[in-house]
Amino acid sequence: MYRVLIVDDHESMCDSLTYALTETGDFTIVGKLPTAAYTEAYCEKLQPDLVLMDVCTEGGASGLVAAKELRTKFPDIKIIVMSGFDEITYAPRAKEAGAHAFVFKSRSLDYFTEVARSVMQGETCYPESKTIPMPMGEAPLTEREMEVLRLMCKHLTSREIAEELFISENTVKYHKSNMLAKTGFSKAVDLAFYMISNGWINPLY
Repeated sequence: MYRVLIVDDHESMCDSLTYALTETGDFTIVGKLPTAAYTEAYCEKLQPDLVLMDVCTEGGASGLVAAKELRTKFPDIKIIVMSGFDEITYAPRAKEAGAHAFVFKSRSLDYFTEVARSVMQGETCYPESKTIPMPMGEAPLTEREMEVLRLMCKHLTSREIAEELFISENTVKYHKSNMLAKTGFSKAVDLAFYMISNGWINPLY
């Protein structure tokens, strides 16, 4: 059977995943952890085949950061990142981190077990890309624009964003201008507020 470590600070979710996975007869739960901060140490000790990792965990620890670190140190361990937030950047960032799948917690437990089986068979599973409903219609933002927008939502200045992404400050301003033109907003701060207040971007994770 495949050995599974669950990293999630919601006890009910851990219990539900434990039940669903063990019922298949293909998985055994070797550990549960409320914070992604200690995932590396637990993997070292428990040697799981699969880690189910929430994005937002106890103490503010990011499952996305932990996933990237695990892929570097334990390349053979499969990772499924999951989230209860309908945040638009989580899935692409999970893929960038090297996770093998991303699942929204709103999906059924049967779907979780299907994804877990698929991942252990060498497949990757990701949801379809989401579009952002805007006052002026759908916003076809590019990947780079989404990176800039996410950092805007963290209240970084254009200069700080430029340093973070290793691009010029003028390039950041160019991306901001394009995003405002596409979305119909006149100010970058209004666009950032819209994204945060509607749950499209979580600036904390």
